[in-house]
Amino acid sequence: MSTLQVYGIPNCGTCKKAIAWLERHDIAYTFVNTKEHPPTRDAIAAWVNALGAKPMRNTSGQSYRALGDVKQDWDDAQWIDAFSQDAMLLKRPLFVKAGKAVLVGFRAQEADLLALLKDQN
Repeated sequence: MSTLQVYGIPNCGTCKKAIAWLERHDIAYTFVNTKEHPPTRDAIAAWVNALGAKPMRNTSGQSYRALGDVKQDWDDAQWIDAFSQDAMLLKRPLFVKAGKAVLVGFRAQEADLLALLKDQN
């Protein structure tokens, strides 16, 4: 069984909620701090290919707002480049199992997340 990786930043409230949920359900995970260890471009490209660029965008962050209106016309390749240059553009948390992105974000969709994780075993 491969370990679940949770990508995010330690002070992110949503990441904290997701981690607390994982711990309550005894789901093993490895937390990857994207500020200290940004994901590689290849990993990001694989995640975008699996989920699409739109759900991976952290639209509430300063990095996203700083991009201005030009971002409205970007294709997935341009988003991959942007995510690679600034991991703060990635929505958090990002759940990855066996190298594949399985879910991005966490809104207490506990049953959905648990089912998804169990299906990945």
